[in-house]
Amino acid sequence: MQKSTIQFLIINCFLAIVLVSCGSVTKNYTPKKLDRTSYQVPYFADSKTDYVYKTNITVYGHEMSGIFIAKKINDTTHRIVFTTEFGNKLMDFEISERDFKINSIVSELDRKILINTLREDFRLLLKKDYIFQKQFENESADIYKSQDGKRDNYLFVSKKDQKLEKVVQSSKTKEKFTLTFSSENNIFAEKILINHQNIKLKIELNYLKSE
Repeated sequence: MQKSTIQFLIINCFLAIVLVSCGSVTKNYTPKKLDRTSYQVPYFADSKTDYVYKTNITVYGHEMSGIFIAKKINDTTHRIVFTTEFGNKLMDFEISERDFKINSIVSELDRKILINTLREDFRLLLKKDYIFQKQFENESADIYKSQDGKRDNYLFVSKKDQKLEKVVQSSKTKEKFTLTFSSENNIFAEKILINHQNIKLKIELNYLKSE
C-alpha cells in the first residue's frame, strides 16, 4: 500500500466525524415470540485455522487492497494482521470483547479515529456469543436483537438453512454498520462485507484458498 493511499484513508476517516448522518433506525420487522435466548457464531471459531482473506477497502471512492489474517489464540482473543499484497506488515493487533492490544503498526496508520473504527468493526466480526432479548422476522429471516451496552446488534438467521447471513449494529438512533456473510456450510464464511451506513467506508474480505 503506498504512503499516499494510507494518508488518504486517514484524512477521510477524520472527515467522517463531520459527515455522520442522524437518521432514525428503520426496522420493518414483524415481532415474534423468542424461540432462543442465545447464539454462538460459528465463523472464526476454530483455533487450528488461519483465516486468510484478500481485502479490498473503499473509502470515499478510493480503493486499496491487501491481506487480512485472523487467528484465534485463546478462548476470548483473536490476533489480526494486515499486510500489503507483497507481505509488508501494516498492522498487528490482538482483540477480544474487552481488550485491544496493538503489537505493531506503521506510523501512517497510527491514528486514533482509524484504529477505533477498525477495532469496533472487527470486534463485532469476531464476536462469538450473543444473548437475545427480542425476536422479529421478515420473509426470509428470523431477526434477533441483542443489546451490547449502548449499542444494539441484530442477527439475521436464514429461515431456509439457519445460516447467519447478516449482523446489523446500531445506536439508539441510527444504524452504524452491517456485516454480511456468504457461507456454504455455516461453519466458514467465504466472503464478508463490512459496510458503514454513516460514513463512506466499505471493507470486503474474500477467502484465499490454500494452494
